[in-house]
Amino acid sequence: MSSYTGGRAGLTGAERTIEADSWRIGETTLTSRFFLGTGLFPNPYVQMEAIEASGAEVLTFAIRRVNLDAAEDDSILQHLQGHSFIYLPNTSGARTADEAVRIARLSRASGLSDWIKVEISANERTLLPDPIETLKATEILVKEGFTVLPYISDDPVICKRLEEAGAAAVMPGAAPIGTGLGLLNPYNIGLIVEESTVPVIVDAGLGTASDVTKAMELGVSGVLMNTPVAKSKDPVRMAEAMKHAITAGRLAYLSGRMAKKRYASASSGLDSFKLQ
Repeated sequence: MSSYTGGRAGLTGAERTIEADSWRIGETTLTSRFFLGTGLFPNPYVQMEAIEASGAEVLTFAIRRVNLDAAEDDSILQHLQGHSFIYLPNTSGARTADEAVRIARLSRASGLSDWIKVEISANERTLLPDPIETLKATEILVKEGFTVLPYISDDPVICKRLEEAGAAAVMPGAAPIGTGLGLLNPYNIGLIVEESTVPVIVDAGLGTASDVTKAMELGVSGVLMNTPVAKSKDPVRMAEAMKHAITAGRLAYLSGRMAKKRYASASSGLDSFKLQ
């Protein structure tokens, strides 16, 4: 049982547990474990409704889609004015570490954020991250004081190298970006969680709420999504579904699942069926 007894009036025990279950990236404390992308929505109204339904505190977007000469007036960001979010710009479109570093510097110079999601893809068909260039960019940007969250493949070795390079979190993909294939390699994601001392955020390839719950049950700190929400038939409802899936998976992880068995085991015991 949780020892937490505080929280707002009217919350269930599970909700109070989740509310108290804060986490940190760098120097920032977060309560939501949902990072939401801002692309692909049918219109700004649906986007804002979905953001509200998600409860997300961190929003991500491609810097290449933002007018850095007038970031405060940019069509993507102007709809977010008056709200308190943490921005996680990403370097989507970069092919090399040098390109990613240049994009990150431009983003910070425009006043957007000190956080940066390093995203470097060498193959346009798969959009799989380039591990060598990603590690190189992470090393440079960490030294320059950025809070670096690299998107990378689900390889425990490269994830550990990124952590050692100073990444504030590692973000392995569940599957290639935008595929909706779900969690293809839960074993590797589990290993990454076991070996990491920084938050692990599953980024890319999730498709629906059950995928999210499975990821959270492995002990990841959070998930980053865009396409599964924005391209669903009802993005607002899907954002809410994903929020609940994160909560369910997190609670299941904290609770500890039962051990798997090869054979049946009656919950009340066979002796209870004997006639007296």
